[in-house]
Amino acid sequence: MISFLISLVALVAGYLVYGRFVERVFAPDDRVTPAVSKADGLDYIVLPGWKIFMIQFLNIAGTGPIFGAIMGAKFGPVAYLWIVFGCIFAGATHDYLSGMLSMRHGGVGLPELIGHYLGKATKSVMLVFTVLLLVMVGTVFVYSPAEILASIGGEKMMWVGIIFVYYIIATMLPIDKIIGKVYPLFAFSLLFMAGALLVVLFIKWPTVPELWTHLYNMGAATEPDKWTDQIFPCLFITIACGAISGFHATQTPLMARCVKSERMGRPMFYGAMITEGAVALIWATVASWFFYNGPSPGYTEIAGATAGFHTSAATVVNLVCNDWLGVVGAVLAMLGVVAAPITSGDTAFRSARLIVAEWLKFDQRPIPKRLYICVPLFVSSIAMLFWQMENPDGFNTIWQYFGWSNQALSVFTLWTLTVYLVRERKCFWITLIPALFMTTVCTTFLFISKQAFHLPETIAYSLGGLCFAVAVTWFTLWYRKEMMTTSNDN
Repeated sequence: MISFLISLVALVAGYLVYGRFVERVFAPDDRVTPAVSKADGLDYIVLPGWKIFMIQFLNIAGTGPIFGAIMGAKFGPVAYLWIVFGCIFAGATHDYLSGMLSMRHGGVGLPELIGHYLGKATKSVMLVFTVLLLVMVGTVFVYSPAEILASIGGEKMMWVGIIFVYYIIATMLPIDKIIGKVYPLFAFSLLFMAGALLVVLFIKWPTVPELWTHLYNMGAATEPDKWTDQIFPCLFITIACGAISGFHATQTPLMARCVKSERMGRPMFYGAMITEGAVALIWATVASWFFYNGPSPGYTEIAGATAGFHTSAATVVNLVCNDWLGVVGAVLAMLGVVAAPITSGDTAFRSARLIVAEWLKFDQRPIPKRLYICVPLFVSSIAMLFWQMENPDGFNTIWQYFGWSNQALSVFTLWTLTVYLVRERKCFWITLIPALFMTTVCTTFLFISKQAFHLPETIAYSLGGLCFAVAVTWFTLWYRKEMMTTSNDN
């Protein structure tokens, strides 16, 4: 628990110190924001700061900081290091700067920003890549809630249909009608659940692995014959939303269109990510107790926990919340594993609609033009969903592709932000270092993953290191060229 407390304090300190530094690097000012200059009563609407924070938190969170942290905790307390350092120096910086840059460019979506700074060819690729990722998000976040609801009552396909109807309504309506009214309540429930678990952790003070005694791959140590995932790069793909996630850069423009003043950006974007990191820390600690409490694992103390180390993340949430928080916990767990992914799914489709609309230059105020975009998106998602349901391992396959695609998107976002900072003569190291690190993570995972090339470890790590060297060389050459061009222009 000492490692957990130190990590929690470090997150708060990161917001107060490094978050302020990042804010000064960007230098927000008093210019008119898109929420005011482009107000349309649909997507560009000024919202109160507290609502923006709660919606942003729920948009980027969903079940990500819960499920990812639970699965990541199987690697051991090294997960604490990734959550803390990843959140402060990568994720929160990524979210803040992507949101603020969107605001500076009129509230445009991520592909537009990528195209502006990395070129039209990259924009075209990332347009398809981003929309596909968002459709995958919407699809994977239909299946699991429908399955859970079907276990309570009704047919799975009935719940799939109901969720899709909700998606269509939420995607089409103005942002303040459903998202602005309901999301803060769901966000509060997630925060309340995390806060309640934090209190119980302090009361129970369970014995969990500490950084100074268990800084090794505990999954491999627990089951050496079955656990094949390595800390690098697998941990950094498994824990995404609690540290850094490219999906967040597709969501920050939604709120960038609702912020009245640039000076509100740090608590809205950087602060929401730090809050998500705190939620991930809490669940990582709960999972550490559940899986690794010495000779008497935590799951042996909870009735109904029979799968042990192989208990799924959703089941851990249900078991712990019911056991620790009683009836309230059961309700919160249901909101966590049902409502949270649904809300992430509908904002994913909303982001996809707006990105496609920007590309086609479709005014979104007329309802028919919204339908022209939404119908193909939902048809694609339904087709993907049927494929997923017909294949025994369909959900896991799509989820794994989503996990890698999610982090790959963060790589492109970080490089976009780096180019922006270089051209503005600002401290580009704050995004360059995370960009290089995540580039190495994603390329190495691609080489080593069973779902991709599945190369031997030695070859995979060597190729990952080569990609790092290529990225450093590319940036160095580009930077020198950029500086020479700027000097000649002056």
